Amino acid sequence: MDVKQLPERKDVKPEDTWDLTSLFASDDAWEQEFKKYQKQISKVESFKGTLSTVDAILDLYKFLDKIERMGERLRNYAYLKTAQDAGDGAAMDRQGRFNSVSVKASSMSSFIEPEILSLSAAKFKAIVADPKLKKYALALNRIWRNKPHTLSQSEEKLLAMQGEMAGSASKIFDQLTDVDMRFGVIKDHQGQKIELSHATFSALLHGPKRAVRKQAFEQYYKTFEDHAHTVAATLEASIQKDVYYAQVRKFPSAREMALFDEFIPVTVFDSLVESINRHLPTLYKYYAIRQRAMKLPDLHMYDTYVPIVQGLDVHRTWEQAVDLVSQAVAPLGDEYVSIITKGLTTERWCDKYENRGKSSGAFSCGAFDGFPYILMNYQESVLDHVFTLAHEGGHSMHSYYSCHTQPFTYHDYELFVAEVASTFNEQLLHHLLFSQAGNDKKLKAYLINRQIDAMKATIFRQTMFAEFERDAHAAAEAGQSLTLDLFRKIYRVLLDKYFGPDFVVDDALELECLRIPHFYRAFYVYKYATGMSAAIALSNRVLNGGVKERNDYLGFLKGGSSKEPLELLKGAGVDMSTPAPVDSAMEYFGTLVDELDELTR
Repeated sequence: MDVKQLPERKDVKPEDTWDLTSLFASDDAWEQEFKKYQKQISKVESFKGTLSTVDAILDLYKFLDKIERMGERLRNYAYLKTAQDAGDGAAMDRQGRFNSVSVKASSMSSFIEPEILSLSAAKFKAIVADPKLKKYALALNRIWRNKPHTLSQSEEKLLAMQGEMAGSASKIFDQLTDVDMRFGVIKDHQGQKIELSHATFSALLHGPKRAVRKQAFEQYYKTFEDHAHTVAATLEASIQKDVYYAQVRKFPSAREMALFDEFIPVTVFDSLVESINRHLPTLYKYYAIRQRAMKLPDLHMYDTYVPIVQGLDVHRTWEQAVDLVSQAVAPLGDEYVSIITKGLTTERWCDKYENRGKSSGAFSCGAFDGFPYILMNYQESVLDHVFTLAHEGGHSMHSYYSCHTQPFTYHDYELFVAEVASTFNEQLLHHLLFSQAGNDKKLKAYLINRQIDAMKATIFRQTMFAEFERDAHAAAEAGQSLTLDLFRKIYRVLLDKYFGPDFVVDDALELECLRIPHFYRAFYVYKYATGMSAAIALSNRVLNGGVKERNDYLGFLKGGSSKEPLELLKGAGVDMSTPAPVDSAMEYFGTLVDELDELTR
C-alpha cells in the first residue's frame, strides 16, 4: 500500500497558497528594498546627542516611522517565506540576513530611550506638551514609564546587539521540530498509510478508532523522547534568556517584566489561575461524562479530542469553511463580511494546506503594509480547523482594521488583546452552527461538546501552560538547573492537578511541555485564557445588542495600541481588571457541562 506523503512546496497549487505580492512582487524586489534599508538604518545615528528639543524629537519619530515601516514589510516577507518551507535554503538565508541587519538597526538606535530619559522631568513634560508632538505624546510617555528599567546608552547598545543570539533557542526548536524530526508512517482511521506529522497527529486524535489514536500518541511522543534532552536544552536556554533580561532590567521576575510591557497587573494573571483552579472539579466532571459517553474503561489524553457524539458528517471543504465563517461574522456588518470573505478567497490571504517543511499549527501575520496573512494546515475532516480559520480570520481582521485606522506608530496592538478578536469569531461560529441545529439533539450535543473542548483547550489548558511557565521561570530564578527531569517533574504536578484523580496520565505526556512553540515567547499563553473569557462576554454583548454594541466592538478592533489593553477592552464593554469575566466564563462552562450530561444520557 502506498504511503500518503506530504507534498513538497513546489508541488502545491498556487491557488492553495498565499499571495505575498502585496508585500513584494518577487524575491528580487525584496532584495532591492533590503539594500535600501541597509543604507537607511545608519542615518539614525545622526540624531544622537540632539534629543533635547521638540523639533529634533519630531524629526526622529518621522524617520523612525519610515524606517520601521520598511523593516516590518521586509521582516514579514522573509518570515512568511520560511514559514511556508523551512527547508528552503534561500528563504532561510534571506531571513537570517534580515535578522542580522535588524539587530544592527536596534543597536544603532539603542541610544534613543536613554537619551530621552536623561532629560529632567520638567523638561520632558514641557516637550511632550508641545502641540507639534501631539501624535507622538503617547509613545513618549510610554518611554518615560520605562525609566526605572532603562540602562545607560552603552549598556542598551550591548543588549540590542544580543538580539540575534537571544532568538537562537527558538530558531533551533523550530528547525528541529519542523524540519529534522520525522515521526514515521502510520495507518489512519481508514487504513491508509500516511506520514505522521504535527498536523496529521492532530487529525488522528480526532478520529474514532482508539487503537489508532493510541498508536499516534505513542509514536509521536516517542520521537520527542528520542530528542528530549536536546529540546529540553533549547527550552532551558529560552527561559534563562528571559531571566537574564529581567534581572538586567531590574524586574523582580521574568513574569513581571512580561506583564509590565503591556500594562497588565500581576493580579490579572494570579486571579486567572485562582479562578480556573477553583473550577477544576467541573472539568473533572466533564472528563467523567466523556468516559461514560464513550464507554471507555479509562480515559487517556488521546481520548479527549475525538467528539463524544459520533456518526455526524463533519467534513468541510475549504470553500465550505470560508462560507461558514462569512455567515458567522454577519453580526459585525456587511463591511466586515465583505473584507474577510475577499481575503479568504480572491485576495489569497491564506496558505491553506500542509506541505513538507511548513510551520505547524496556524497563525496570522498582519502588518501596516500588505495583507494580514494566515497560515493554516487545514484538514477537511477536522471541524476544529473551521474554528481555527475563524480564529485566525479574527486576528487578521483585527490587524486590517487597526492598520487602516491608526497611524503607523500605533497600528500594532498588544498581545493581551490579540486573542480577544480571534476567539470572538469562534464564539460567533458556534452560535451560528448551534442556531442551525434546530431540534437535532445529536447535533446540539456535538456542538456543545465542541464548545466545551474549545474552552478546555483555550482556558483550562492555556492556564495550565501559564502555570508551567511561571513555575519553570521561578525555578531558574531560584538557581535550579533546568534539566529534563525537572521539566518533567514540574509538568507532571500540573497534569495531575488539571486532569484529576480518575484520569490516566501517561508518562509520555510529561514531554508535552517540550513541544509547545509558545513557550519560546514566554507568558503569552495566559492571554488565550483571558482573551476567550473576554470574547465570550463581548460576543454575547454584540449578539444580544444593537448598533452601539457592534460599533463598540469594531472600535476596539480599530484601536491598535492607541490606548492601553485594559482600556481598549473597557471601551468594548468588558473590564478584565476584575475577576468577573473569567468567573462568568467558568459559570457558562458549568452550564454547558450540565447540558451535555443531560443530552448524552
